[in-house]
Amino acid sequence: MLVVGEASCRALPGSHPPHCVHRSVNWTICAHSLVDLGGIPADRPREDKSRDMMSAPDQLFSVRNNFYLGAYQAAINSSDLRGLSLEDAVERDCIIYRSYIAQGKLKLVIDEIDDSAPTPLQAVKLLALYLSGPQHKERAISSLQEWLNDSVTGNNLVLRLTAGTIYMHEQDYNEAFKHTNLGGTMELLALNVQLYLKMHRSDHAEKQLRVMQQIDEDHTLTQLANAWLNLAVGGSKIQEAFLIYQDFAERYQETCMTLNGKAICYMHMGQFAEAEPLLLEAMNKDANDAETLANLVVCGLHLGKPSSRYLRFEANSVFDSQLKVSHAEHVLIKRTTAAEENFDRALQVVG
Repeated sequence: MLVVGEASCRALPGSHPPHCVHRSVNWTICAHSLVDLGGIPADRPREDKSRDMMSAPDQLFSVRNNFYLGAYQAAINSSDLRGLSLEDAVERDCIIYRSYIAQGKLKLVIDEIDDSAPTPLQAVKLLALYLSGPQHKERAISSLQEWLNDSVTGNNLVLRLTAGTIYMHEQDYNEAFKHTNLGGTMELLALNVQLYLKMHRSDHAEKQLRVMQQIDEDHTLTQLANAWLNLAVGGSKIQEAFLIYQDFAERYQETCMTLNGKAICYMHMGQFAEAEPLLLEAMNKDANDAETLANLVVCGLHLGKPSSRYLRFEANSVFDSQLKVSHAEHVLIKRTTAAEENFDRALQVVG
């Protein structure tokens, strides 16, 4: 869901630098694009899960893969699986509710997960509460710390993933790493890659990617993390990132995530005219997707087209500021608002 994109202003040598191109990194929660969603119980060794996966078909592969690639409704629709173990059923339910979070259906998640649910589901509910508005953040973080300090729940992998995600949103990366740096799932490793990229430490992100490649080079999250790193490094790596997103689109289905990924590659190469139709196609799939709206703003600026319909509120506009109204916490909105406030203060000083 999971994505939650980070601005990247790196340009190719000799190209016109993108004006804060937004990279679509979804677990937000990007949320929303990270692994083993149900998690392994804290008292179960990670090696046991690996042996189980080697000896039996992975019934949740399609559900997980749809989720990772941003096909949230497909993940929900393919979740009616029979004969799941209790552990797999909890993981399946976590994927379903995280897909709902990615779709913005936060109240549904909060209402449906009750206090008797297993810890992984409680962690997902906590994430939904955190994302439901600034007025709920303090309560969510307080509950998170309480559960992390509990000897029974503190080591749960989904709770740790939730902690890393929430603190990433808070831009408290040191606190996030306290809960993610030991890894434990591919999803935690992928989150580490995102955290390092947000800190502009592509060298450390590359080390995390190598760990993922040693575990499973072909894993969807490994490939996505590779694309994120390639976008951060730039240069000839941009083409490699494009091929990763294109391969996912051809093998599975085109989603807002893959469309934004390819569009961002074009934008990094200064090919904004090629990026725009991809972003418009993404908007047709989800007119309220934050990263699509943000990237349309950037693309429109470089093409000399009006972007206010996607960015800000205008009293006489039929487009009531989709990004600012629907995603007030988005990094582009925060930076634009801060710039406007600084400009207003400068005018007052001059005046």
